[in-house]
Amino acid sequence: MTDAVTVVLVDDDPQVRSALRLVLGTDTALTVVGEAADGLEAETVIARHRPDVVLMDIRMPRCDGLTATAREIARDPSQAIIVLTTFDADEDVVRALRAGARGFLLKDAPPSELVAAIRAAAEGRPVLAPGVLDTVMRLAADHTRLPDAADQKALASLTPRELEIAQAVARGASNAEISAELFLSIPTVKTHVSRVLGKLGVESRTQAAALLLRSSPREDRPRDGRR
Repeated sequence: MTDAVTVVLVDDDPQVRSALRLVLGTDTALTVVGEAADGLEAETVIARHRPDVVLMDIRMPRCDGLTATAREIARDPSQAIIVLTTFDADEDVVRALRAGARGFLLKDAPPSELVAAIRAAAEGRPVLAPGVLDTVMRLAADHTRLPDAADQKALASLTPRELEIAQAVARGASNAEISAELFLSIPTVKTHVSRVLGKLGVESRTQAAALLLRSSPREDRPRDGRR
């Protein structure tokens, strides 16, 4: 990306927002364009600035981050939202991904990891904190998720090419990386990704990755370490 990645910070603690602003200020390719203290204020700030990425706290007054995330994704499914929390509870991870968040990070993530996560989210790649990927792999056991048979039926609806695209998405590959790997134009990749999301009945690449992960044997899951 040649232009600066714009970011909105949503957290009820002004000190946390200040710390995040300082961290992101170390990278000239990232620009914080707005802040909000809760999910309701975030709605106005996001609408005003239309940022590339939103860093969203979970526990906030008036409107929590998961509710706010679901509302924003309903308005604009392409909005990249990374949920930030001090906890890595399975329930929070599941709810964040179901709400359409593109990623889930802990607030104590190293600055380099946070910056890399924002860049990845802006490029359309899913972002998961180390350790959270194991939770995603366990989603099949969660009673609120589709049963394995439904996941397999959705996957069976994909063409061989669409399955290749879906597997690349599950590895965290960007559109450009998929384009180079499969010798397709980027517009063609985007079209395939949209079709894959539609056939799988999901709204984001992160949710598609979760479906692939929970439907694949452990030995077939991506091992390249990307999140």
